[in-house]
Amino acid sequence: MTVEVKVPVLAESIPDATLLEWRKRPGDTVARDEILIELETDKVVLEVPAPEAGILAEVLKQTGDTVLSQEVLARIDTSSTGTAGPPDLAPEPAPSLSPETSAAVVVHERLSPAVRRLVEEHALDSSKIPGTGRDGRITKADVLAHLEASAEPVAGVAPPSPASSAPAAPTPAFTGTPTPPAGPVSAPASAPEPDTSAPAPAPAAPASGSRGERREPMSRLRRRIAERLVEAQHTAAILTTFNEIDMQPVIALRARHKEGFERRHGVRLGFMSFFAKAAVRALERFPAVNARIEDGDVVYHDYCDIGVAVGSPRGLVVPILRNVEAMSFAAIEAKIAEFGTKARDGTLTLDEMSGGTFTISNGGVFGSLLSTPILNPPQSGILGMHKTEERPVVENGEVVVRPMMYVALSYDHRIIDGREAVQFLISVKEAIEDPARLLLDV
Repeated sequence: MTVEVKVPVLAESIPDATLLEWRKRPGDTVARDEILIELETDKVVLEVPAPEAGILAEVLKQTGDTVLSQEVLARIDTSSTGTAGPPDLAPEPAPSLSPETSAAVVVHERLSPAVRRLVEEHALDSSKIPGTGRDGRITKADVLAHLEASAEPVAGVAPPSPASSAPAAPTPAFTGTPTPPAGPVSAPASAPEPDTSAPAPAPAAPASGSRGERREPMSRLRRRIAERLVEAQHTAAILTTFNEIDMQPVIALRARHKEGFERRHGVRLGFMSFFAKAAVRALERFPAVNARIEDGDVVYHDYCDIGVAVGSPRGLVVPILRNVEAMSFAAIEAKIAEFGTKARDGTLTLDEMSGGTFTISNGGVFGSLLSTPILNPPQSGILGMHKTEERPVVENGEVVVRPMMYVALSYDHRIIDGREAVQFLISVKEAIEDPARLLLDV
């Protein structure tokens, strides 16, 4: 019996997908639910599993092809599991491998195409790289961390310096200018010697840096990000207003309760849940910031679906927290942690990436002190968080040092007035500087 492997049903907003790399070849044995290939869309990367066990009899689409929803990618012969398959499809017997080598082969086969290319480029042993992904899979971040940790001088070899960049002389006690040998110099007839009629060229200094170039196609996700950013610049009247927040009250509150919070809820208490709740409070007071323009109308939302910008090896993604107005602090922190893991592993679903009425971006985790976030169309507002840094501020007529954070609100001036934008940011500031407001709704 032959079973077809099809492209999963794509969302209405995703017209097609691109095949990344087949993990199996025709004639290979496949297990049920084993991942055969990954499909890259404008938003996420989808894994295509084998619907049944058997032998991969035929591959209809090749790496790099563009495919549509429910299009047939391959066919699996389920009448054989590889032990008694047709002679022309039976794989050659593999040579016996040591347990260490077998483990390395298994680990290497489980790598995603991007990670596998990185491992092969740097000639790394994938079995020695600790994986932090789902089921212990190695992610791109794991490989980069391994490379950074391995970037140290080789034992017994000193790093090059200006004084030692030239090759060492054959005699260990050599210093200064070599003394010419006594008597005439004649070259042995048995071995040709370098031409001594001209001065010997100076030893080539090590290259200070590569001037090579390489060209790589943009991923569909990166291309889509670029398109949406340009679209936002061209279609919205984007302005940004700024303020600063004294983080001391939230820091003190978190320090008092973080251990009990983690014991009770099994998740760490971070700052994002405070900002998400403060944003909900401000969005309810200024609904235009939670609205969008559609066909000449302003569409207001009676719910707060907040996108949280997350960095991933494939680029920036924005998974959505649904109905944040009804979520607890613990639920928000747990969901954000889940999104971070999925973004790193490339397992975010289309549903988790779709929609959203407002976005929060935290550039502070990368050290950003101040920025102007760009809108995520068709949304009309985005809140930018930044690095918390101790600065001198005036308080009750005295100069004191406080942990301060700059915050920014970029907004679509077509439907949000400057007064509303400023007051929205002040509302967020008041809630963070006095967290009791979030409980009392004042």
